[in-house]
Amino acid sequence: MFQPASEVVRKFWETMQSNDFHTASRLLADDFTLEWPQSGERICGPQNFAQMNEEYPAHGPWQFTINRIVGSEAEAVSDVSVTDGVIIGRAITFSRVREGRIVHQVEFWPEPFPAPENRRHLVEKMT
Repeated sequence: MFQPASEVVRKFWETMQSNDFHTASRLLADDFTLEWPQSGERICGPQNFAQMNEEYPAHGPWQFTINRIVGSEAEAVSDVSVTDGVIIGRAITFSRVREGRIVHQVEFWPEPFPAPENRRHLVEKMT
């Protein structure tokens, strides 16, 4: 019996925290694909995933904070904050898991934006 998708995805992000991307890629299926719709890119295979992360320019070690993971037996959605101490991002990742390994991800990196003044009287500021 394999772990539910949410547990596999949690373990993936916890392993990414080590910045050992080849170890993290062991949680990916041999036919793994990662899609980034915003840039129109697709990464195929665990090796390409690990190498892309190793080559990505960073100011320091990447830190990953899991904000939330929800899922079923085969699928999970994660909300993760990512920083290298200078760059700050947030990844919303839809993962499909098969036999205890991630086989497919679609990942979005939303950009923060300032709140419009016209609704200031209706909202509270989040910290």
